[in-house]
Amino acid sequence: MEAVLTSISTVALAEMGDKTQLLALFLAARFSSKFQIVLGIVAATIINHLISAWFGVQLTNWIPGAWLNWLIGASFIAVGLWILIPDKDDSEESNVLKSGALVATFVLFFIAEVGDKTQIATVLLGANYHSVFWVTVGSTIGMLLANVPVVYAGQWLMKRIDPKKTRIAACVLFILMGIAAIFYPAV
Repeated sequence: MEAVLTSISTVALAEMGDKTQLLALFLAARFSSKFQIVLGIVAATIINHLISAWFGVQLTNWIPGAWLNWLIGASFIAVGLWILIPDKDDSEESNVLKSGALVATFVLFFIAEVGDKTQIATVLLGANYHSVFWVTVGSTIGMLLANVPVVYAGQWLMKRIDPKKTRIAACVLFILMGIAAIFYPAV
């Protein structure tokens, strides 16, 4: 249960102001079918985070235990500091947008997640908790908690959420998780 709850909170906070959240806002403005956008987010996130959590678990087999806790902890801290740098919406017109809301959302979200903070966090959570399933469930729920409200009430919400404060809160959470991973490993 700890893996799920930590994955939910970590990914939801890391996603605030992230490029995929800005992408969700863009897609919601572009397409009328909010349900298809959400379905595309769900599918892209499950596949991307499943691979990421699996890779994190596999890392634990390749890296000696003494180094692993330090590597995971330092990586959580690095991602926490990275979160302080706001993302920009770099989406632009492309042929994939002509494919409709579901396909466009799936393709754009999957690509936007590659190398993103939340994907790196999912790799680290997989390595820390040694659970592909529960980390994927938690990180997917966290992604949905951050993005579904944006799809349905994006402009209204974005005016009321202070991105600087959420980035600071996420940074603090990641740093604390990094310290905990070093001194109090999950396994």
